[in-house]
Amino acid sequence: MPTRTTYLMKLYGIPNCTTVKKTRAWLADHGHDVPFHDFKKQGVDTAWLKQVCKQTGWQALLNTRGTTWRKLTDAEKSAVNDEGSAIALMLAQPSVIKRPVLDHDGKYHLGFAEDQYQTLFGA
Repeated sequence: MPTRTTYLMKLYGIPNCTTVKKTRAWLADHGHDVPFHDFKKQGVDTAWLKQVCKQTGWQALLNTRGTTWRKLTDAEKSAVNDEGSAIALMLAQPSVIKRPVLDHDGKYHLGFAEDQYQTLFGA
């Protein structure tokens, strides 16, 4: 399948994350060359987090099922009670951001499910 360069998309995450690897493989297998933003190397900024939270809600963007969240103390977890405190934690520890985050034509999609991507891309 020929590769289509898609300028209206960007994938955000951490390259060694299993779900990010699956997503990148699915996109490549379906001919999508999507720029990748590595949270660890390129960082995360407040404006971007606010923009994603506005669309998805901070509760959806905050990954409370991963090891980074589980390693937090109870006090650190209970301190996250609104968008501002969630963003502060995500800035300090980008591994606590749900991933991947796909920006597709200005709409953010969290996580990866093959059926969701098939619908999104008409694959």
